[in-house]
Amino acid sequence: MAGAPNNVVFFDTTLRDGEQSPGCSMTEAEKLRMAHALEDLGVDIMEAGFAISSEGDFQAIQRIAREIRRPVIASLARARREDIERAAASIEGAAKARIHTFLASSDIHLEFKLKMSREKALAQVGEMVALARTYVEDIEFSAEDATRTDMDYLCAMTQIAIEAGATTINLPDTTGYSTPEDYAAMYRVVYQRVLAGTPYADTVILSTHCHDDLGLAVANTLAGIEGGARQVECTINGIGERAGNAALEEIAAALRVRADRYKVESNIVLEKLYPTSQLLGETISFRPAPNKAIVGENAFAHEAGIHQHGMLANPLTYEIMTPASVGQPANKLVLGKHSGRAALRSRLAELGFVLPAEQLDAAYAAFTTLADKKKSIYDQDLVKLANQASGVEAADDAAQAAQV
Repeated sequence: MAGAPNNVVFFDTTLRDGEQSPGCSMTEAEKLRMAHALEDLGVDIMEAGFAISSEGDFQAIQRIAREIRRPVIASLARARREDIERAAASIEGAAKARIHTFLASSDIHLEFKLKMSREKALAQVGEMVALARTYVEDIEFSAEDATRTDMDYLCAMTQIAIEAGATTINLPDTTGYSTPEDYAAMYRVVYQRVLAGTPYADTVILSTHCHDDLGLAVANTLAGIEGGARQVECTINGIGERAGNAALEEIAAALRVRADRYKVESNIVLEKLYPTSQLLGETISFRPAPNKAIVGENAFAHEAGIHQHGMLANPLTYEIMTPASVGQPANKLVLGKHSGRAALRSRLAELGFVLPAEQLDAAYAAFTTLADKKKSIYDQDLVKLANQASGVEAADDAAQAAQV
């Protein structure tokens, strides 16, 4: 299939699809700061915005196009002349520029949203992709709501877009409706019917774009790769419309950890995943949930006693990657009511207390009683428990009493 067969291109849309979701809007300066972080992260294509949506977005795309030089800078446009002209103007200063244009392909979108016949939609795709190609050579076409589109019609629209000059074909699961099996099958069918045996087979790249309405965005993206897609569209922390987009950090980590299955590589610098996630959290109005995979604060934290014992013996017992491999701080043994003696002994040792077995038993008994009452156990609590168990606190109390 098109593109390097063992390389997956990362198309980041944090600054467009992510930024347009509630609570995620950014100023021009904030978008530029994120753009520099995304460049350092290693994304291949950066969708900088939707040029016609506002003057502010247009100016932000222009500035990013001028200052960010390594990635391709993409500007989104509906399959309309005015959109495409505005998108083209916004990326004039880019070292590598792409126009990303789209039109709905499903009957429900054509009938109720666009009030457009299938025939008119096909004609518009051909005309507008050809127009975009007069401005730049790198053209992406997205068949919006591809996963709810009649397959024959989807193939017809794809073929027209390619013949008009599209170099990337994106088949988005716009509503988060698809399942991994169906999503992978769609790519195989489109490739066989449209690309196989043609000159385009080695020049056109198929792309994924998945939303998380059923919690399947990352799973569907990985399935798309197995189906032959070689570009993945995603966002940092999975931000985006409704339930969000496929999370870049999860896709990148899955491809690295399960290289035995996917057998593809990317240019993402995994060690920068957590810092980039943190920067986005500082920029918008919320951070990832604590249990968010890869970048959540609890992603490498352990409280259950069995888990903590295993981690102390060998981290591979419960961690399939190291925190450092994704830029996270070292794993954390969180002491709570589910923790065991091994974790308590380890943490006390870090605090300078090496207790014999009887004193450790006493400290552990007091610890579990306290943990039932408090959600968080702090180091000062542990110091007090250790002193009580070792008799230090009792001796201090006796000395104070004698002085009185």
